[in-house]
Amino acid sequence: MESRTPERPMNTRFDCRYRLSTCALLLGCAMAGSTGAQPYPAKPVRILVGFAPGGGTDIMARAVAAKLTESLRQQFIVENRPGANANLAAKVAAEAPADGYTLLFMSVAHIMSKPVYKNLGYDIERDHTPITVVSEVSNVLAAHPTLPAKTVKEVIALARRKPGELTYATSGVASPEHFAGEMFKMMTKTNLLPVPYKGGGPIAIDLMAGHVITSFSTMPPIIPHIRAGRVKAIAVTRDKRAAVLPDVPTIAETVPGYSMSTWYGATAPAKTPREIVVRLNQEMLKALADAAVKERLASLGADIVASSPEQTAAIFKADLEKYAKVAKAAGIRVD
Repeated sequence: MESRTPERPMNTRFDCRYRLSTCALLLGCAMAGSTGAQPYPAKPVRILVGFAPGGGTDIMARAVAAKLTESLRQQFIVENRPGANANLAAKVAAEAPADGYTLLFMSVAHIMSKPVYKNLGYDIERDHTPITVVSEVSNVLAAHPTLPAKTVKEVIALARRKPGELTYATSGVASPEHFAGEMFKMMTKTNLLPVPYKGGGPIAIDLMAGHVITSFSTMPPIIPHIRAGRVKAIAVTRDKRAAVLPDVPTIAETVPGYSMSTWYGATAPAKTPREIVVRLNQEMLKALADAAVKERLASLGADIVASSPEQTAAIFKADLEKYAKVAKAAGIRVD
């Protein structure tokens, strides 16, 4: 006869507790797994800006950050870290974890710095991953209303009569304003005196007050004061007139071959996962396609670029070569 093991009597109370505990455990594991796989960004992201509030880089960063906060449902917080011509912020970003939660909102100033500074503490190509170039603007040769010159020709004549006396504000050595001024000096054989500030916002304040007499300012922070008549625009630095200042000539109309512009963009620390870089690029391009953002940037004289990471890397490379030549010719060097 076949023997059978007697069935164990069911302990209903134990069995229910066992099944409930098992369900809770499985649910907990599922939730933990879900949390671990939470899509980027899962927490606030900080965007470092190397200049004081109110400058072009800061203005552009805040316009993009606001749209990223809205579309990605996480806070993108702009953190101003001025110092060393924005290189302090770039070094902090380079040393941050490569997880997408610390970004650098940069400008062409970071490219200009590489051939000028001997000991930056970081390398913009090696230690940063390009995300996008957001926009490009002209700089403006602007002046306090009391400057007895209204045209580029008159500025050149005045500078030649008073060599070393005519001041122009910069955001530091190797900043866009500095390079624009040095190129102007080289091509016009004049001697202007650079005065360093911590960004375009402070430059605009002191230019209005007359503490500095001229500047090759980036357009976003200075254009409201030009419109209000608090400073006067003499010329723009690109080789074409700006749509927002159509009556203001280019420097090239008087000094053939002169051309210089400022662009703004974003990077992440090197080795940031490709999928995060691509996601950020896509979201930034989406922000730049927004009608309100386009209108805001256009009012500041900005042309939207919206490049891919690969196109951004190519822009870095081309401008590094360009400004290395300018720095060498002008003798711009910091040891």
